[in-house]
Amino acid sequence: MSRMVKCVLLGVEAEGLDYAPYPGELGKRIYENVSRQAWQQWLAHQTMIINEYRLTPIEPKARKFIEEEMEKFFFGAGADRPEGYTPEE
Repeated sequence: MSRMVKCVLLGVEAEGLDYAPYPGELGKRIYENVSRQAWQQWLAHQTMIINEYRLTPIEPKARKFIEEEMEKFFFGAGADRPEGYTPEE
């Protein structure tokens, strides 16, 4: 049986992640409070911000920015889309 969590993003009881998807305290909080479905939503959002801001995730400054956005996405007021972003149709 899958591990269930009360998802902070979706506000419902849902299937949890199998492991902490990020190192450190933030990864632990995500593992304990974020569902698989919400994590997939984050991955799509992360891909969009990497592409829109033309980030190189290996660079420390970009990694810090992505981590801050992840924190906002799950535990803050929510992450914003980049200014001028229009989704593909």
